[in-house]
Amino acid sequence: MSTQPVRQRHADRHAGWLELFFDLVFVAFAAQLSHSLHGDPGPRDFAVFLALYFPPWWMWINLTVSANLFEDDSPRRRLLMLSAMFCLAAMAAAVPEADGDAGRAAVYALGYAGTRLVLLGLWWPATRLPADLRVPRWRPLSYCLVSALLWAASAAVPLPWRYAVWAVLLTAEMVLLLTARGHGITGRLHTGHLVERVGLFVIIVLGESVIALVTSTDHAWTARAGAVATLGFVLLTALWWSYFDFGSTSAELMLGSAEGSRAYLLARDVSGFLHFFVTAAVISMAAGLATAVEEAGHAHLPRGAVWALAGGLALYHLAHACIAVRFGRPLRAVAVWAVPGIAVPLFVVLGAGTLAPWLVVLLLAAEAVGHLLYARTLARRRSR
Repeated sequence: MSTQPVRQRHADRHAGWLELFFDLVFVAFAAQLSHSLHGDPGPRDFAVFLALYFPPWWMWINLTVSANLFEDDSPRRRLLMLSAMFCLAAMAAAVPEADGDAGRAAVYALGYAGTRLVLLGLWWPATRLPADLRVPRWRPLSYCLVSALLWAASAAVPLPWRYAVWAVLLTAEMVLLLTARGHGITGRLHTGHLVERVGLFVIIVLGESVIALVTSTDHAWTARAGAVATLGFVLLTALWWSYFDFGSTSAELMLGSAEGSRAYLLARDVSGFLHFFVTAAVISMAAGLATAVEEAGHAHLPRGAVWALAGGLALYHLAHACIAVRFGRPLRAVAVWAVPGIAVPLFVVLGAGTLAPWLVVLLLAAEAVGHLLYARTLARRRSR
């Protein structure tokens, strides 16, 4: 493993083939989780969705950072990453009814425990690096090994206490990360690669939304369903355009210009925590769009479906507003676009009982397009 800082060794580093292959397991995860919100989800369904989505997201970001810091294409690392992929595939297979089936919940817990052991294997060589790059041994031992053992043990804890144990373990992992100041990391972090990896994950969840539109038309092959699917495609296109023209570009600029521990802390907060809500919002919208297409002929959508779709868009804008504030944007400037972006979808939720499916999607698509046009106008003004 090379000890030369990544920024110096690779000025223009991109995701490798192994990373792209590894991401395929999250295509399955997104599909499983989106399906759990199909139809008319209630508060419990949304809570279970977020609870089952956070552990795999948390592991993905941990493994992505490991690949970012320690560029290595050895057979050892390949086998470790493929092992993590298998464990995550087992977790994805266990997602349906994992909140009530003891056997599926056990597989989910054991799968996550396996990924923590993989993470230990990836980080342990860093404990033998030179002093200025070395990671203290107690961190991977506590953050990876102890966590893995406790997650494995949780498989034997009866329901519903098992979920409380998971919550405690995830909280402990986050506390360990929040107390770390990036010793041995800050000089190696390649921000461009990290932004690209997170952007590729956003592509995965947007792709799930496109798949949801296409497959749902198979269940409702009508003109109304086609119109709703078309409006849904416009909505997703506007989100893609605004994210990669402005959100991703801004992130790369801000992270790339940050130095030392500030770069590490920004990457941790924006990529690790806030993008959880960005991607969860898009997965939720995928479920809502699928229901909207399938029920295009109905007088109105179930309230749960409107929450999945419109609430997802509101959460998406809220997450991006928090990212902008975390990057140091003035709160007043952020509020100009964030308040309408959050308020319009919530007003759509209020009218859920009277709005036709096509009108729900039309209003949300119009908001997304308006948001994109505002961002483009603002960018042109700044460039003059």
